[in-house]
Amino acid sequence: MPTVPTPNTPEPEQDDAIIGKAFRVSLMVIAGVAVVGGGLYLALKPKPAKPEAKKVAVEAPKAADLPKAEVPGVGFTDITAASGITFRHNSGARGEKLLPETMGGGVAFLDFNADGRPDLLFVNSTWWPNGAPDGAKPTTHALYRNDGGGKFTDVTAGSGLDVSTYGMGVAVGDYDNDGLPDVLITGVGGQRLFHNEGQGKFRDVTAAAGVGGSAKDWSSSAAFLDYDNDGKLDLFVCHYVRWSREIDFEVGYKLTGIGRAYGPPMNFEGAFPQLFHNEGGGKFRDVSAEAGVQVKNTATGVASAKSLGVAPVDLDGDGFIDIVVANDTTPNHVFHNQRDGTFKEIGGVSGVAFDSYGATRGAMGIDVARFRNDEAVGIGIGNFANEMNALYVSQPGNPLRFTDEAIVEGIGPASRLLLKFGFFFFDYDLDGRLDALTVNGHIEDEIGKVQSSQTYAQPAQLFWNAGPHKTGCFVATPKEKAGADLFKPIVGRGSVYADIDGDGDLDVVLTQANGAPLLLRNEASKTGNGWVRFKLVGKKANRDAIGAWVKLTAGGVTQWRQVMPTKSYQSASELPVTFGLGSATKVDSVEVIWPGGQKQTVAVAEIRKLVVVEQAGQ
Repeated sequence: MPTVPTPNTPEPEQDDAIIGKAFRVSLMVIAGVAVVGGGLYLALKPKPAKPEAKKVAVEAPKAADLPKAEVPGVGFTDITAASGITFRHNSGARGEKLLPETMGGGVAFLDFNADGRPDLLFVNSTWWPNGAPDGAKPTTHALYRNDGGGKFTDVTAGSGLDVSTYGMGVAVGDYDNDGLPDVLITGVGGQRLFHNEGQGKFRDVTAAAGVGGSAKDWSSSAAFLDYDNDGKLDLFVCHYVRWSREIDFEVGYKLTGIGRAYGPPMNFEGAFPQLFHNEGGGKFRDVSAEAGVQVKNTATGVASAKSLGVAPVDLDGDGFIDIVVANDTTPNHVFHNQRDGTFKEIGGVSGVAFDSYGATRGAMGIDVARFRNDEAVGIGIGNFANEMNALYVSQPGNPLRFTDEAIVEGIGPASRLLLKFGFFFFDYDLDGRLDALTVNGHIEDEIGKVQSSQTYAQPAQLFWNAGPHKTGCFVATPKEKAGADLFKPIVGRGSVYADIDGDGDLDVVLTQANGAPLLLRNEASKTGNGWVRFKLVGKKANRDAIGAWVKLTAGGVTQWRQVMPTKSYQSASELPVTFGLGSATKVDSVEVIWPGGQKQTVAVAEIRKLVVVEQAGQ
């Protein structure tokens, strides 16, 4: 059972009070312009309980005119039960309404046995100390082997991952370059590193590796990345807030007429992320302070981060990977790699820290992609209820300057009402354009009693990329085009994708807090659209080639994909990258840009194949 930290309860931090006040004022301004009444942050603000609940109606803003292109009919089918997956997330909730209970768990696709098929790892939480029902056993993480054809077998028992922690997120990476993916699991009480021993066995090497952190930590998303291009994967770990049961009860969020409730983290002190340098030999060194990733609020001197999502990406094409961090109710961070082992935080000057009104948002999941099939980089972030998705797009001539184009690109207004967690880009219909998916769900199970526009379980949203239009490229895909299974209301949290059955299209897993996941088989292979997939093997670069880009041209269209499993919310997708080709029948050219900047041309003789590319000249 995990040990829950019990530090002394702090006074509410001044910086959080200032941010919270500015945020509420910003919402009032938006309400006056867009006739959007109320907001959850006001509803959840600690206040004396009143005898009766008052419902507040919140309406979504009017969407701009959408492209005239027809959304394709590509269905997603729920095969969770048929596949053999029986996992269920346990939040440990017993009525106390402790903040970690509502944050859910992540999920990872990883090929743990190197047989070419993506397996599944679900992160679980467990009962609080002395909080389990009579006779209930501690719950553990769950490992499922992909047996092909959409079938999975539970191989958790004896795997070494059958341990009970209050887990949150997962990162996957081959940190010792032995050809087998290793696993980091984050959570309340610090993180745990598991080395893949082969034969379906993992060994806890946290202490020996030096990456466990403190028992007082609450870590969330994490990422393996090679920030200094030495060929060894380093590790970045997000931390959410300073938390204990005592602090939670001191904060004391309430819903009017309801009583104690789950709430946003405004009155919790922030927490620094950690950066661990891979020293080799299975050892890591904490370089967080010297590398410049621990940002303090200049007014208070406390940590400014409350991090839930991380996206490593080389923003300016200099061959060194940068780090974008999604923070909940505090400014988002952009750590620009200075190429000397340090980073400079440029979130404010880059335009990514705030929304268009200069306010912070409740940022959760994050992903980065060249969704326009041009040089522009888009940073997509799923935000809290009554806040739109963010879509920060790099500007011509300055790859480190971004503008939030969520409204003009069509991915903003339709998303406002929902509470977004997982967010990722993928080409679900294999037409050669990156689409986007968010998995959604509220944090408070009784929210419908005070906000008539809100529900606890919420449907996912799928945005089809129609290509460049004057009125935006993204169109919200209706249920009749993608099937009811994808839009089943759930208390959504993590999300990942992989081609589980070798047919070339990308299947999806959605997790939910204190509930069962959804495994959704993509039917895009039936469209006849072409595709090609690439698995990269680094030599001088890290073996997983994490951070590499693949540039492909076919049918007069150039596309880019980054090798990066870390995306969405506390989750990791498969390593191979997939290109949809639409009606194109051949690939004209492929170029791989390895970490560090080496470029390599690759010949592709056939489509509808997985192409393995080994780094040349090493």
